[in-house]
Amino acid sequence: KPSEREERRGRWATSWRDRMQSLLRLRSSLGKLGGGTAWRALRRSMFIEAHPTPNINSLKFHPGRQVLEKGTMDFPNARTAMTSPLAKALFRIDGVSSVFFGPDFVTVSKKADETPWAELKPEIFSAMMDFYASGAKIVGDEAELNSDTMIHEDDSEIVALIKELLDTRIRPAVQDDGGDIHYVSFDEGTGVVTVQLQGACSTCSSSKVTLKSGVENMLMHYVPEVTEVVAMDEEINEDPNDPVIKQQKKFVEEMTGAKSAETSKPPSQADKPPSQADKAKKMLEDAGV
Repeated sequence: KPSEREERRGRWATSWRDRMQSLLRLRSSLGKLGGGTAWRALRRSMFIEAHPTPNINSLKFHPGRQVLEKGTMDFPNARTAMTSPLAKALFRIDGVSSVFFGPDFVTVSKKADETPWAELKPEIFSAMMDFYASGAKIVGDEAELNSDTMIHEDDSEIVALIKELLDTRIRPAVQDDGGDIHYVSFDEGTGVVTVQLQGACSTCSSSKVTLKSGVENMLMHYVPEVTEVVAMDEEINEDPNDPVIKQQKKFVEEMTGAKSAETSKPPSQADKPPSQADKAKKMLEDAGV
């Protein structure tokens, strides 16, 4: 029977061998770029930063170089990643649930309550370094980039203004959190704007607060015809005991009550400035939007 010292030595040797094999696989992928010289050059020049997002199940990775020349791309599952070698490589990592490309960042989301980030991050770093060392295109020529806020000739003045606000005022703030917001439609009869949240925002438990306190207030402030902003239905598992969920429900109830009070004002008060607009403006100023 092996002694305790021999068992420890065997476990250490196995762990060391696994790490060396991973290292050799990455080094072998650099052979096309000049072997050891390219490996050392990549280590000096490639520095990937990982930043947290409001969504605890999403991290934002900055490779220190351009990711997409323009627009964004969302890969909610592995089937949609066929047009991108990097997205396919990231989906091969056990525990990754979605991938999102921004102008200079990559957002990776994991399955909730499964593999911890401490185990996923080294694999994500390795996959990204391996991809950039290969020199391959991040997306194929057949990939379609986002053009939802492009203003068309048949767009009404209201739709054009909504798209401009989404693109210039709202999208930069959402992308700072590792996500994006897409324009879907505007119902002129009801005044409802439908949008789609992507990236870290698509599965974030506080996405409703983002819509109400930021997106909806800004659009209602600058476009009086807008009465509400809603997101396309997303399958988000909400925990009723989650403090964020409780806070967002309370906020939505307060907003709904404020709207009801606003619409029930008598005609004599119609010429007075709406208090809701003032509240929305203050919220936007406090948020720095």
